[in-house]
Amino acid sequence: MTTHTASNEEAISLSLRLRRTDANPEPEALMVSSAEPLGPNGLTEAEETKSERLSTPEADEHPEKSPHEIKALAEALLFATDQPLPLKRLMDILGTGRECVSQAIELLRQEYESTQRAFQIEEIAGGYQLLSRPEYHQWICLLEKKNTESKLSPAAMETLAIIAYKQPILRATIEAIRGVESSQILRSLIEKGLVKIVGKDETLGRPLLYGTTKRFLEYFGLNSLNDLPRTQELSG
Repeated sequence: MTTHTASNEEAISLSLRLRRTDANPEPEALMVSSAEPLGPNGLTEAEETKSERLSTPEADEHPEKSPHEIKALAEALLFATDQPLPLKRLMDILGTGRECVSQAIELLRQEYESTQRAFQIEEIAGGYQLLSRPEYHQWICLLEKKNTESKLSPAAMETLAIIAYKQPILRATIEAIRGVESSQILRSLIEKGLVKIVGKDETLGRPLLYGTTKRFLEYFGLNSLNDLPRTQELSG
């Protein structure tokens, strides 16, 4: 009986200890049970999101540049190309906004002007290009010794002027204005990249229509066809 009684007392004592443990769990147990579920990397969802954001390469793809850096980079790009660079293209390459690029171009212009450089930034054919100043043209021609075939003949200049002012225009209209057959001249201008076929007329036979190209604007240093001299200016 003594043994049985002792066993009952031990059982009651153990039961009370277990109840106290259930009612007041250890602090560590509470911390684990209230924590967010862990992911496969042993991190919570919030920690994994933060880790991914910090390791994303796009975060440092276009670090913020100072105005001085943008100006220097824009100058390097203009120097490296022989074609006009549109503002949008400069924005894409530099990874910055329109205002920043425009400001850089203006700062370069002012710098070239104040230091009397032999070159300047011109707006040609919808883009920016680094060109020598007009007063140095004759000296550069002596250096380059341009081929005579690259120069336009008076007949070609006449035909090109008619197309520029009357485009889109039919070959028959060009010949009616000039008074001579112009197919050979047209072919030569197309080969030089100054003239192109821009469509077909709706009249019988649907003859070809001709117009000038972007190369035409570059050749004559024009930003757009709106920069062509007006007829009043030519007559004056």
